[in-house]
Amino acid sequence: MTTYSELSPTPVPHVADRLDQATEAAAAFLAALGVDCDNESMARSPRRMAQAYAAMLSSRPFEMTTFDNDEGYDELVLVRAIPVQSVCEHHLLPFTGRAHIGYLPGQRILGLSKFARVVQMFARRPQVQERLTQQVADWIDHELTPRGVGVVIEAEHTCMTLRGVRAAGTTTRTSALRGALRDGATRAEFLTLLH
Repeated sequence: MTTYSELSPTPVPHVADRLDQATEAAAAFLAALGVDCDNESMARSPRRMAQAYAAMLSSRPFEMTTFDNDEGYDELVLVRAIPVQSVCEHHLLPFTGRAHIGYLPGQRILGLSKFARVVQMFARRPQVQERLTQQVADWIDHELTPRGVGVVIEAEHTCMTLRGVRAAGTTTRTSALRGALRDGATRAEFLTLLH
């Protein structure tokens, strides 16, 4: 069983505080690959590269906002097409796509904007899509204690489309289902509503 400490991401040091060091490293990296940054159009590229990766690896903290389920709502809640932007931990190239999250409320319901925050919290670090999908599902299951939760992520990986096999337009779909969403009619309803 996953423990809570494994669910919460390890805080990344505030990257902006180390931007000068990252810029120097980016310049050395580009030079090692034979990229000439000693001309006007490329002079600021190492800094821009450092800033781009700083943005891709930083998420904003948030407070989990839940509310009493006073109305006793017990039907499926589905939040579709949450943007996913992450970096493949194997090649450090971006992968982007959409996450779809559904849950069957228990005693508490979740503020809808928090679904996107949870996805971002786990996506803003070097990742693999399979783990990202499970982390989002496990975190919501742990924090909200719903009767069931389902997460589906569809993404295009530039490590596959821009290098290696170069299979442009290929997407990968992963899913993680917990509780009542693992079986039967509720599972079918969740998967049907995604389309």
